[in-house]
Amino acid sequence: MSKKIVYENEEFNLLQAALNIEDGLEDLRYNNIVIATDADVDGMHIRLLLITFFLQFFPELIKEGHLYILQTPLFRVRDKKQTFYCYSEQERRDAIGKLVGKPEITRFKGLGEISPDEFKFFIGDDIRLDPVMMDKSITTEQLLEFYMGKNTQDRQKFIIDNLKVELDLAEEVK
Repeated sequence: MSKKIVYENEEFNLLQAALNIEDGLEDLRYNNIVIATDADVDGMHIRLLLITFFLQFFPELIKEGHLYILQTPLFRVRDKKQTFYCYSEQERRDAIGKLVGKPEITRFKGLGEISPDEFKFFIGDDIRLDPVMMDKSITTEQLLEFYMGKNTQDRQKFIIDNLKVELDLAEEVK
């Protein structure tokens, strides 16, 4: 990705301006930068694009621990008395076991399906943030070449070897 392409991209320009990092990190407006995307394939692509942008042009943001990924719940499990936000199938099953009677289960397919009133239940003290970290033994150039280079077969093998499949078992609950 050349700097010319980035400067022609309105979204990246707005992001740089919002963070106040156009001329460097000295005046970084926010200490923690949180990437919040859907927990689906499209969201993962957007997440990778943003991480690649920061890695390519502002690697110090990552090296200095400013970049995080927000985990968003996949399910809401509730009865009339309790509500649980679950981030995996196991958490969903555990929540069902804590409820009395038939639970109401909602599968969130994206951030847009979560009402603004519900965000306060998992953005507060219970927020789940994963720091984006770099392995010090790998250079930025090596990392960018692996994820964005022409090594399609190696990258495909890596993805297949590290793929996590979350089955949507919410329909099975009766």
